[in-house]
Amino acid sequence: MSFYQKLAELNIELPAVAVPAAAYVMHAQTGNTVFLSGHIAKKDGQVWVGQLGKNMSTEEGKAAARAVAVDLIATLQSACGGDLGRVTRIVKVMSLVNSTSEFTEQHLVTNGASELFVAIFGEHGVHARSAFGVAQLPLGACVEIELIAEIA
Repeated sequence: MSFYQKLAELNIELPAVAVPAAAYVMHAQTGNTVFLSGHIAKKDGQVWVGQLGKNMSTEEGKAAARAVAVDLIATLQSACGGDLGRVTRIVKVMSLVNSTSEFTEQHLVTNGASELFVAIFGEHGVHARSAFGVAQLPLGACVEIELIAEIA
């Protein structure tokens, strides 16, 4: 089953690729490695604002991380010249979770993205990962995730 069939099976329609909000690009490539800039969580087209441990639950954070993963896949498709079939491996995911100092489930929040990458890319989606709790993110977003992938 192709990556596109898996997206369709999960009723996921890739959004338009986000436009950089500052002095950076959405992706950069060196050799077969593509680095995707951090993407912040959005809900209904707006920044998904919140802080885990204060006004968001772990499950809400997990849903936000999944939403970020969908945006990252759209950017990855752009980096691949419009063909996700060129993805050979999701190498590394780094997740920043806007959370209180008492919140300790950043890893569970990040599972929302990691599980989606595996559901779409199968064994090619299994990746190394870091999940950090941070005091704040741009525009008050609850989650920001960046990704490194290998493409053919």
